[in-house]
Amino acid sequence: MKNIAIIPARSGSKGLKDKNVQLLNGQPLLKYSIDAAISSQHFDEIMVSTDSSHYAEIAKVCGASVPFLRSAENSEDKASSWNVVVEVLNYYKRIGQIFDTFCLLQPTSPLRKAEDIVAAYKLFNEKQAKAVVSVCEVDHSPLWCNVLDKDCSLENFLPKSARGQRQGLKKYYRINGAIYIANVKQFLEDNDLYVENCYAYIMDRKRSIDIDTLDDFEYAEYLLKREKLTDKS
Repeated sequence: MKNIAIIPARSGSKGLKDKNVQLLNGQPLLKYSIDAAISSQHFDEIMVSTDSSHYAEIAKVCGASVPFLRSAENSEDKASSWNVVVEVLNYYKRIGQIFDTFCLLQPTSPLRKAEDIVAAYKLFNEKQAKAVVSVCEVDHSPLWCNVLDKDCSLENFLPKSARGQRQGLKKYYRINGAIYIANVKQFLEDNDLYVENCYAYIMDRKRSIDIDTLDDFEYAEYLLKREKLTDKS
């Protein structure tokens, strides 16, 4: 199979300015995803899709390809990651490069490891899947959530089935944003990932942090520093 890793790094971040190239523990944020992709040894091409020539230069120094700058249309706030994927695939098709799979690696998931990519591809191949998407267990069961009336009454706030011990509740999972693998042909036909023959790759919650705010950034930095200290001990 020919596989391409696509790392989307738009420059117009609203929550945390220039977060995709902010230094996290001394390295640009997007470098963590590039390094994981390189170390996985699963890709024929590792490319960063960005609208910024500054980001592009950083990405190239970190070892990724940036053969073109993202279109203005796909650089807007409302543009989806899947529009970006289609733009990338169409570019490579025009220059004669066809890929069997793509793997979207968001730079905001810096604690995702090469081993996660390898394991997700192993699941993809074992299941002969159309797609594999990474998930993690939620911190708190959604069964403990509800809306509140104006008077903040808690009458019937929890269903009786959710009033027992936390350990007795079913496990719930969320999309963690770290890994999206798909068969290119099927993706272009379905225009969706969450279809029949799509499977979940379960990741640890600590590796599933998705950076959106300064608090997220600082927490990720803390986890990386703690990991380094653990490795040295």
